[in-house]
Amino acid sequence: MSLSRVENHCFLLFVCVFQAIFILILYRGGPSNVFRGFSDSPQVVDYSKPHDVYTNLSLFTRAPREDAMPYCSARSPVLVGPLTITFRMLPSERMIIKKNPFVQSGGHYRPPHCFARYKSAILVAYRNQEKYLHHLLYYIHPFLQRQQLSYTIYLIQQVGTGSFNRAKLLNVGVREAMKDEDWDCLVLHDVDLVPENDYNLYICDEYYPKHMASAMDKFQYILPYKTFFGGVSALTPDHYMKMNGFPNTYWGDGGEYDDIATRIQLAGMKIVRTSPHLGRYKVMNYEEDTEMQEPWRRPTSQHNTRKTWKADGMNSLQFRLLSRTKHPLYTKITVDIGYVPPFS
Repeated sequence: MSLSRVENHCFLLFVCVFQAIFILILYRGGPSNVFRGFSDSPQVVDYSKPHDVYTNLSLFTRAPREDAMPYCSARSPVLVGPLTITFRMLPSERMIIKKNPFVQSGGHYRPPHCFARYKSAILVAYRNQEKYLHHLLYYIHPFLQRQQLSYTIYLIQQVGTGSFNRAKLLNVGVREAMKDEDWDCLVLHDVDLVPENDYNLYICDEYYPKHMASAMDKFQYILPYKTFFGGVSALTPDHYMKMNGFPNTYWGDGGEYDDIATRIQLAGMKIVRTSPHLGRYKVMNYEEDTEMQEPWRRPTSQHNTRKTWKADGMNSLQFRLLSRTKHPLYTKITVDIGYVPPFS
């Protein structure tokens, strides 16, 4: 009888320890963080042995019957990790189209051999950066196909002579993209960044906005500062609306990043980041002797985000849609977003 009592105490101790571990898991971001380890690449990644981004894509062939297609495997069988990225040769649109035969008009893709488990909209703010665009399209299409995603690439083009307003263009892109599909994830992507590792999955975190470009070669593969949220980020539509989208009042490059980080916090969320060994990106045509931080961080003293975030964003977005055109590799949304000089 005493032995039975000891066994009961051991069992109760085991239950208490298990519950404590489970609570700790939930506190640190939920059970998805535990299972994510099964699909992530190893912590040690050898970037000295990269692979071509089109490697093994020919294994994906069209299923004979769509009604008999299975769901895609939870982990794509063609992921290889580090990819060879070079900008020495400018790919033509014809070349990119030929190498991506399953991409449909408007830059839409769905796996030909299985039903995708995830749908992501790729939103790119753009103005007269054709060379960057060709490089991005050459790499991003096969990169996303390797992950067995259903996706569409949206190019949101600003017209006029006013300063570039990346954040407002992305607000426009979100509004227009949500008319097409009930997207699982909105990936907000700079045109001059290319991912270096196909284990950097273009899907959203279940709980919080995710910063994906956590290690750019421009910054020696470290964050330029703690609250940086530029380059590439992923938010669910719920995340985006909860923080009222991005601010519409930043004209020029980079000034909105602190505002976005602050409104994420004010909306009761936090930034999660892709691990630096996976979230590596190459930046096109940057100047090596440029200051690492200043071009990317603008003064924020003139914007009081705590007072403005609920009134400046998706609920105050105004623009004029000039055209919406389906190109072979992307959907182009051309807009006039006006120009109001900041603090005039």
